[in-house]
Amino acid sequence: MKEIIIYCDGGCRGNQSEHNIGGWGAVLKYGDHVKELRGGMRDTTNNVMELTAAIRALEALKSRQIPVSFYIDSAYVVNGMNSWIHGWIKKGWKAAGGKPVKNKALWMRLNELAQAQDKITFNKVKGHYGIAFNERADQLANLAMDEIEKGG
Repeated sequence: MKEIIIYCDGGCRGNQSEHNIGGWGAVLKYGDHVKELRGGMRDTTNNVMELTAAIRALEALKSRQIPVSFYIDSAYVVNGMNSWIHGWIKKGWKAAGGKPVKNKALWMRLNELAQAQDKITFNKVKGHYGIAFNERADQLANLAMDEIEKGG
């Protein structure tokens, strides 16, 4: 059976500053068909954009029965989905030390979408390492940020 391959990336110009611009991009591939998605927003963080990229990619899928393989250069998303989320759920969405999980609503949405898939994996790749679809996801995130900077 074929699989859906997703590369996604998020970024933020001026991350941690009061006024910044974030963008996300995703490339979805199934067989010979490729679909590109992008978007962004002001006053956000890099982590929010990384999560948003994964969420928007899953929301774009029309099937739950085809295996999905995510390739992401964000250790935050990969570690979150592959290990941290299980503990957060058991602890009532509390992180280490009993603090609330940051970006809880996004994590909950991503988990909901991932759980709806019959088979899904989250894989870490090196960013800016020449992986074509990963580079394209980064370009899409930057295009979205450019559009926001220009007033789009």
